Amino acid sequence: MGEHVLPGDPPLTVALRRSDRARRITLRVSHRDGRVTLTLPRRTPETEALAFLQAREAWVRGHLEQVAPARPVRLGGSLPYLGREIALRPGPVRRATLDGDTLLLPDDAARAPARIMAFLKDRARDRLSAAVDRHAAALGRPVRRLSLRDTRSRWGSCSARGDIMLSWRLVMAPPEIGDYVAAHEVAHLAEMNHSAAFWAVCVRLYPDHRAARDWLRTRGDSLQRIEFSVPAPAPAPAPAETLA
Repeated sequence: MGEHVLPGDPPLTVALRRSDRARRITLRVSHRDGRVTLTLPRRTPETEALAFLQAREAWVRGHLEQVAPARPVRLGGSLPYLGREIALRPGPVRRATLDGDTLLLPDDAARAPARIMAFLKDRARDRLSAAVDRHAAALGRPVRRLSLRDTRSRWGSCSARGDIMLSWRLVMAPPEIGDYVAAHEVAHLAEMNHSAAFWAVCVRLYPDHRAARDWLRTRGDSLQRIEFSVPAPAPAPAPAETLA
């Protein structure tokens, strides 16, 4: 739909989105990047939605104050991997190479974030594929296709056709967290809902699911705030004016 700027100090840019599935107007503040989204049902007038937004401006600004800053990935820094912090160091290597608790990378700061992301995606595919295959075998249901994405609002999904999607960022969490999300989505192959029957299947595949769900609720945002893009260089200062 576009965007709406809410005046104030500072002004707030709010994304407007219509949804056929929405039954009421909702506001969401992303704890990953502070993006504010106003969702309204298909037939709701935009004026009504904007009035809803204005009435909740204080709520939005309060949540934005709680959004932690992004954590950029860079050489010389560190990164969570399988629940532990690993150092990111330049070394005599041609590709990202894990050496104990250190990830060695070519000495190229500009390309380091992309190389680190590629390393994580490769490791995530290996680990999450194995977890999905194991749980699917235990359930006796086939998985049609597994894909890895970088999603903002969910850690995984399962379609009615048997396609499972998982976030590759799960490889940064402790191993049991990715294992739980894999089990959760495989359980949807039997129950495409979150009914008592679904949770019974989930418990059968992954008994200690509550601890993993608590971890994602309380610490999952920290993984979403890790930023792999390279900051744009600061513009060069304008030359000083001189008098002839």
